[in-house]
Parts: sequence; structure tokens; C-alpha cells
Amino acid sequence: QVQLVESGGGLVQAGGSLTLSCAASGRTFSSYAMAWFRQAPGKEREFVAGISWRGSRTYYAESVKGRFTISRDNGKSTTYLQMNSLKPEDTAVYYCALGLVAGPSADYPYRGQGTQVTVSS
Repeated sequence: QVQLVESGGGLVQAGGSLTLSCAASGRTFSSYAMAWFRQAPGKEREFVAGISWRGSRTYYAESVKGRFTISRDNGKSTTYLQMNSLKPEDTAVYYCALGLVAGPSADYPYRGQGTQVTVSS
């Protein structure tokens, strides 16, 4: 059974930064791609960023390119999302997800419970 546990969310002012973490267990973490999704109230879930199993390829939504950075530490079975220059429209519940292949259109069958990020104006 795969378990993904996010942390690091919170309230931040516009222009600020947050780093989200996602700790994985139950699978050989280094064999899987990881991703971050988010869902704002009344909106569909959207892909934010993804990273290949070795970390050699990364993918970003256009709305976060240049502001967010996804990374992973396979030794710690953890993936991160560094978020800079945050905007009120980044407010959402952020989920990490695990799958076989990285990319915005890939299937990520495992997902965590999410962590709330709120950006005040």
C-alpha cells in the first residue's frame, strides 16, 4: 500500500515563498515518477509539476513556470515543491502523486491527502 504524506502548507502573503514536502512509503520510491497537483475551491484539479524517477526530467504548468521548482531526494523517499513569488491565485489544496511515468498527461494512481496553501493579497 502506497502512502503519501504532504506537509509544509500554510498562510503566506503574496510574493512570499513556501516549500511543500511529500514523504512516500510502501513502494520503491526511486522507481516512480512524482508530481504535484492542486485544486482550488470550485475548480478542477490541475497539474502543477512533475519529475521523473531519476529527477532528470521536470515538467511544469505554464502558470507556475519560473516560480515553482520540483525536486526529489530518493534517499529520503521525499519530493519537494519550492514555491516562490506566490500569488493569491496559487491558493489551493496541493496534492502529491505517484505514478510510473512523469508528465502532465501521465496517470498518477496514488495521491496524498493534500496540504492547504493560502496566499493573501
